Amino acid sequence: MLNEKRKRHPGWRLLAFVLGLYTATAVRQAWADEAAATATAPAVTAESVQAGLEAFTVDVDTVWVLVTAFLVFWMQAGFALVESGLTRAKNTVNILMKNVLDFCFASVVFWFVGFGIMFGAGNNWFGTSGFMLHDAGDTFASLSWSKVGVDAKFFFQLVFAGTAATIVSGAMAERTKFSCYLVYSIFITLLIYPVSGHWIWGGGYLAGKGFFDFAGSTVVHSVGGWLALCGAVVLGPRLGKYGPGGKVNAIPGHNFPLMVLGVFILWLGWFGFNPGSTMAAIGQGATIAHISVTTNAAAATGTIMALLVSKMWFGKWDASMAGNGCLAGLVAITAPCAFVDTWAALLIGAIGGALVVFSVVFIDRVLKIDDPVGAISVHLTNGIWGTLALGLFSNPVYGATGPLNGLFFGGGLAQLGIQALGVVMVGAWCLVTGFALFYGLKAAMGLRVSREEEIRGLDVDEHGMEGYPDFMLVTHGLPPGVESKSGGFPMSGSGASASRREEVMA
Repeated sequence: MLNEKRKRHPGWRLLAFVLGLYTATAVRQAWADEAAATATAPAVTAESVQAGLEAFTVDVDTVWVLVTAFLVFWMQAGFALVESGLTRAKNTVNILMKNVLDFCFASVVFWFVGFGIMFGAGNNWFGTSGFMLHDAGDTFASLSWSKVGVDAKFFFQLVFAGTAATIVSGAMAERTKFSCYLVYSIFITLLIYPVSGHWIWGGGYLAGKGFFDFAGSTVVHSVGGWLALCGAVVLGPRLGKYGPGGKVNAIPGHNFPLMVLGVFILWLGWFGFNPGSTMAAIGQGATIAHISVTTNAAAATGTIMALLVSKMWFGKWDASMAGNGCLAGLVAITAPCAFVDTWAALLIGAIGGALVVFSVVFIDRVLKIDDPVGAISVHLTNGIWGTLALGLFSNPVYGATGPLNGLFFGGGLAQLGIQALGVVMVGAWCLVTGFALFYGLKAAMGLRVSREEEIRGLDVDEHGMEGYPDFMLVTHGLPPGVESKSGGFPMSGSGASASRREEVMA
């Protein structure tokens, strides 16, 4: 009935007519707009498709480079935990602050000068342009193989520079003035690291000779290790480390859980360190996967071999040696990770794990150089080994643009000789500049804290606080002459103070 009324009522017909007219007009306008847009839109061409693909590639590569850089940055935390765990509790705050501050200063000075010296256009020995990231178009031609922007390239290289600087702190732990540490960290990232880096990664002299270091066994780790050696020699051993008649006293670290956690963080960070050095993701999937496998393989066998050697030598399964064995394997594989087979990576890591044990004992007992965390053995000894290992095991199947065939792949001594030349040149540079820097600081500022400050701990005198203020510290296992008012048993209570800390007597 209602429908019948609507049909007879002229208003319904008028409304239907208006709605129909509006709809038709709207559809017609939409078609017209679409036709106009189609007429004015640029035609899809092969060039426009190629440009879009290139922009997409740069975006993906940039994300990859930054994410791996974040992993390398996180290695600062790993170094902080390893170093603080392997040293005494009374110096914990000092160790942590060093690892925070060296990256802060690196962020400033590497941007200001260091990156330009390392990668800027210049000569065979150092860059003379590109300071403060000023790019004139071809300023950073040495990094032109990566298509990501200058900011991404800088940030990735910055975290490597920070790593080189922080290596030194472990070898000089527990007796260095904090102010001196800040000064030498600045000089390392401002000048020493960038110059030798320019020779290899910046298109300088060694690069022209065909020296290869994929991710930094020499560029980063050996440089840090050489400078750690210089600093430890100039600084001298900790009080109580060496007794009468050349007796060597062990000074154990205070917290092995921190040390092991730090090793795991560094192990994870190395998957940014090595695979990230492709500085590209698109088209590099197989290479990234292979580098990840070789990196992990060397870490595993380095840990196992260091543990086995320590058991055979000392009669105990030494946890600190196992941790350093893992890091030794990682350092050793850093240079050749992209150019060797997995079986070779397993062997390189195993040799690195054995080397770190022998090196720690040799440096400690024969050379009488006090390195509290084994930084020299991990980074210098195995940085050298990894650099030479590339000359032994590089396999031509991993890229025509890579190094020459290794000795065991029919290449003779050519690539091995080039690698050895790089080791000698970088070592000489670091020894000259390192000793000049540390002896200069010793003369100008007094590199070492006083005897009384070292006994109380650097946390109290340098920072005015303690890492563990609510606990009496345990000194069980420290060298003769160490005393503890707790009798070697842990005690809790907020009354614990610096005056109740252990005292190390020479």
